Amino acid sequence: MNKLTRTAIAILAGGALLCGVRTLAQDAPPTLDPAKRQQQQQQPPQQQQPDASKPADVTPLTLDSAPPPVNAEEEAAIKLFRDASMNDIAKKDQSGEDFLQKYPQSRYRSEVYLWLVRGYLAQGQVDKMEDVGEKELALNPNDPQTLAILGSTLPRAMNSSTPNPQQRLDKSEAYCKKALDLLPTLRKPPELTDENFMKAKDQTSAMAYGGLGIIAFRRQHFAEAVPNFEQAVKLDPTPDPVNYFLLGLSYEKTSHFDDAVAAFNKCAAVPGGLQEKCKTGVDEAKKLGATQLSAPK
Repeated sequence: MNKLTRTAIAILAGGALLCGVRTLAQDAPPTLDPAKRQQQQQQPPQQQQPDASKPADVTPLTLDSAPPPVNAEEEAAIKLFRDASMNDIAKKDQSGEDFLQKYPQSRYRSEVYLWLVRGYLAQGQVDKMEDVGEKELALNPNDPQTLAILGSTLPRAMNSSTPNPQQRLDKSEAYCKKALDLLPTLRKPPELTDENFMKAKDQTSAMAYGGLGIIAFRRQHFAEAVPNFEQAVKLDPTPDPVNYFLLGLSYEKTSHFDDAVAAFNKCAAVPGGLQEKCKTGVDEAKKLGATQLSAPK
């Protein structure tokens, strides 16, 4: 086991790979949730109509009784949450938590869950992210973005004390695959341009493929990891350097040394904590390529 592989294992064990996905809250693609789009086509009760410029409420997909009627206090509370600045993630998260505590069965709770999944991720609060993400999926099981976020983040955050690691990997794999299955079936929301819709789909696909790559990497199925990481960096407009780093290692493990050099170089070009490790990866891949037989393309 070379030094760079030991580094990757140490990073995975510490959950530090979250650094590559924490910008989701600040730069998340528009929601692709089909339940939300369906609800946007429905008119809320004529009394107490919400601000039309704000995100619409979501019809819960559960067998529970209908949500309680909207009242003036609840409308004011959701407006307060919507108006909270996204630049102060902790404050907006707190606003969402306060709303859910006061209105746990609100018709707006899916909207709040969708934010909190990204907000908790941005702050590295994976346990909270997982909990609220599961609640969102209980309401909207066909929400591809939440599926992709959970599926790509949970395997990154695992460490030596994670209970039932294989079950966690299996669950994450199911989430990623379901997200990828759902994306081709989505219809473009009328408020999105074709360009933004494709960008949202590509970013969500990139998360799901990246998750599958990490799952395969953890299982030491490096040949399986390669095509998933390749798709992740291809589809993401701003590829995650973590994916390039693990792609480089996966190429190295499958004796594609020139490809490993290229992946490590792309990782090293991204400012951040992985730059030096990726530069080391370039040197090690070149050395291996000079002394070992490369696999055929």
